[in-house]
Amino acid sequence: MRSLRKNTESPFNKEDAYLRAENRIKKLKGFYWHLFWYVIINLFLIILKLVYDLNDEFWSFNTFSTAIFWGVGLCFHAFGVFGKHLIFSRDWENRKIQEFLDKDKNQWE
Repeated sequence: MRSLRKNTESPFNKEDAYLRAENRIKKLKGFYWHLFWYVIINLFLIILKLVYDLNDEFWSFNTFSTAIFWGVGLCFHAFGVFGKHLIFSRDWENRKIQEFLDKDKNQWE
């Protein structure tokens, strides 16, 4: 007798899953390269400012403005890659639920 269960492991589903995973990897790689260049370029600019601009005050807005504004862009890139789960992941939600359940359990004992 033949099974009436729908075959969910069709080649199309596997290919779609592979393409989604490949796309996710490209986004992650892009973000990590963005982060890498952010650190390298801003370290270079800050060291350059420290070494060659002795007359100006080092702790001024001008010294860190590139890092600040680029950092805002990097935060948006991170949000685009990791989404809303960047801060409030499912794991975090599960830990908080368990924490509240334990707290309630201790209150009633």
